[in-house]
This record gives sequence, C-alpha cells and structure tokens, in this order.
Amino acid sequence: MKYFLGVDIGSATTKVVLLSYDGSGDKILGYSIKETGPDGNKTALDLIYDLLKTHNLSLDNINNIVATGYGRVKVDFTQKTKTEISCHAKGISFLFPNVRTVIDIGGQDSKVIKIGKNGAVVDFVMNDKCAAGTGRFLEIMSKVLQISLDGFGEVHLRTLEHVEITNICTVFAESEIITLISEGVPKEKIIKGINYSVAKRAFSLAKRVGIEMEVVMSGGVAKNIGVVRALEDLMGVNIKVPEEPQIIGALGAALFAKELS
Repeated sequence: MKYFLGVDIGSATTKVVLLSYDGSGDKILGYSIKETGPDGNKTALDLIYDLLKTHNLSLDNINNIVATGYGRVKVDFTQKTKTEISCHAKGISFLFPNVRTVIDIGGQDSKVIKIGKNGAVVDFVMNDKCAAGTGRFLEIMSKVLQISLDGFGEVHLRTLEHVEITNICTVFAESEIITLISEGVPKEKIIKGINYSVAKRAFSLAKRVGIEMEVVMSGGVAKNIGVVRALEDLMGVNIKVPEEPQIIGALGAALFAKELS
C-alpha cells in the first residue's frame, strides 16, 4: 500500500487529503479542514499529523506530498508544489470524469476552469482582486444581517422573490443592505439577493471561458445551496456539487503526489 498527501493552504482555510493506492485504484482515506490562521505552514502540519494519527500512520509511511494554494510557496515539507488551477482540475476530474466546467468560489477568490478530456485545463479565468463574488463577501453580509452564514441556503429556499443588490463593491453593497434593512425589506429577500449577487459574478466569469456540460461547483461557497440554485437559474443548467466541495484542490495535489512515485 502506498500513501500520498495533498495540502491546499488557502488564505481562509487549509485542507489536507490522505490518498491511498493499493495497485488497483486510488482511495480517499480521509481529509481535514481548518482555518489557516497566521501560519499556514504550521496549520498544515498540525492537520497532517492529526490525520495520520487517526489512520495509525506516520510521515515515514507517506510516499510523496504536494502542496497547492495561496500558501504553497512557504511550505517546507513537500516534494513539489502545483498551481490551484491544475489541482482543482485534477481533483474534480477524479470525482466527475465527465466534467467540462468547474466553478470554484472560495473565501478570497473565485475561478472558472474549462476542462478537456483526462482533466486537462483548456482555459480558466480568475477573480482574486475583489471580495465581491467570494465567501468573504458572504461573511461580511452575514454579520450585517446578524444571521448565520450556514443558514443562507435554507433562507434562500424559503422565498420566491429577492431584491437586486446593485453595488459591485463590497463596501457599498454593505451600505446598500443596511439601507434595505432600515426600509423594512424582509431579510429573506435580501439574503436571496445576496446569493444572486455572488452567483452573477461567477456567471460572468463562466461566460468568458464558455459553459459546457457537465458543470461542477467546488469551494466553500458550494455549501450554500442558495448560491448553487441561483447559478443554476442564471446558467440554465444542473450543477453537481461534491460531497465535500472544499477539499478539491488538496485532492488534486494528492493525485499529483501519486504521479511523482
């Protein structure tokens, strides 16, 4: 049995995936997710040791480790680093072999990747310059509304109507929402409007690379069913979501680690 680790150190969260290979196929043995904090390198190592302990393994049992994500350049315990785009394409293709379009919305950025056969990256576009359209935008609006971010999806499904959030800038959008609250607009309609606002940013990126079926959404925001439904409405397609959408980059990194052996 061979073991491989993939590490994805994002600006918001760090993810680690443990992959095994027994000669007949790859298997995800386990994964861990934690807020990155001020020291992504330490956070990643803490997750690795905890994950290995759970499976009665040590670093000596690991054949290769590959890192990706925002903090990959600072790690000192891996054999190689790979870009986020490559790892997301690799990870999604492992779970969904027929995928052609990946929409990934994380804590600080969003990206859309067009994938060819065998998980090859055909094209991609990325937004990492503005918080609008990311998980950070949702977090800020959650605090303004004083409603848990975990409830945004369920609230979204409770109403058929939503208000348009017209401001693209996060700061101005925050002021717009405060105004809507003061005007007595129901929070359900505001939340649905916020989800649509995020979905519209992703839809705009997707149109730039071209939308092809099968479409899969990854990243932490994929856990918000409201954003997923809004995207489906805007795109006119069904969107698949992995069981754990946050670990795709780390999974891809683990698969690349296997290719090094």
